[in-house]
Amino acid sequence: MTRDVLLSLKGLQYDFGEESEEVETITPAQYYHRDGNHYIVYDEVQEDLMTPIKNCIMFRDDYLEVKKNGAINVNMIFEEKKKNISNYATPFGELVIGVDTGKISMTEEDSRIRLQVDYQLDINYVHLADCKISVDVRDISSGLSLS
Repeated sequence: MTRDVLLSLKGLQYDFGEESEEVETITPAQYYHRDGNHYIVYDEVQEDLMTPIKNCIMFRDDYLEVKKNGAINVNMIFEEKKKNISNYATPFGELVIGVDTGKISMTEEDSRIRLQVDYQLDINYVHLADCKISVDVRDISSGLSLS
């Protein structure tokens, strides 16, 4: 895998009425591999914020960590069969986020890495939704689309 990659993040959230909402972000990113861990670094631009949010995603077979720094600050940890709590600081206030991770699966190829995470999301100690995150990382130089 080269340093310059294309990152696709898909989030799927099931609410109590069995309806789902999918959100996808596709952005260029930087990739690093150190000590058995994969790192993805990228800036997130949101319309209502003046400065980009710095993001770092670190993962391996059974672990995912998402760090955001800037107008939004959070350090979310996803570990199989564990619940982790973190503070989610926004310009509008702070929330307590709980992620109870079920399964994490990773597929690694020469120019592509895919990660799927199933978890339950709590906000301020109240169950909000069952969720999935899909991370798809591809070499920009491979010329392949994210499909």
